[in-house]
Amino acid sequence: MDRVCSDLSKFKKDDYINGNQNPYKKFFWYYVNAIIFQSSLFPFNKLKIFLLRLFGAKIGSGVNIKTMVYIKFPWRLEIGNFVWIGEKVWIANEAEVKIGNNVCISYECLIMTGGHNYKKQYFDVYAYPIVIEDGVWLGAQSSVVGGITLGSHAVLAMKSVANRNLEPYGIYRGNPATKLKDRIIEKT
Repeated sequence: MDRVCSDLSKFKKDDYINGNQNPYKKFFWYYVNAIIFQSSLFPFNKLKIFLLRLFGAKIGSGVNIKTMVYIKFPWRLEIGNFVWIGEKVWIANEAEVKIGNNVCISYECLIMTGGHNYKKQYFDVYAYPIVIEDGVWLGAQSSVVGGITLGSHAVLAMKSVANRNLEPYGIYRGNPATKLKDRIIEKT
């Protein structure tokens, strides 16, 4: 039986996936991202917020971005109010990522909108938006794939993978993440 083989020599990046922006803007963002955001030497949160806005991100108030964070395309990022983004978070946003208010994204989380279609000979790229609604908590080293919504106040436990929508106020764990129980928040 003759089988079709992968041929990565003919792979091409789609403009949408590649940022669809002025090449100078992409060039400057690459270095700002590498020097300021991905470094542990620049813990200055106000500078990070200023730079993200300068490059087109929509950022609310009270946002805290820790060190060694990777953001692929700030012009495809929207962050609400009082959001915490922990150390070594990776936001590979080839498509839009919208983060609501009061969201906690813990250490080494991976938010990845795109990937490759393994069924295509040239390993075509695809990307789908991610919506993280208000009050969501992403546990350390958890992952979120493109095309899904994490419902209001959902919890994705440490090292879990969300590859489908999470219901509001649900607590999820595993790979793929499955619902364990409802989240009940105590009033203080």
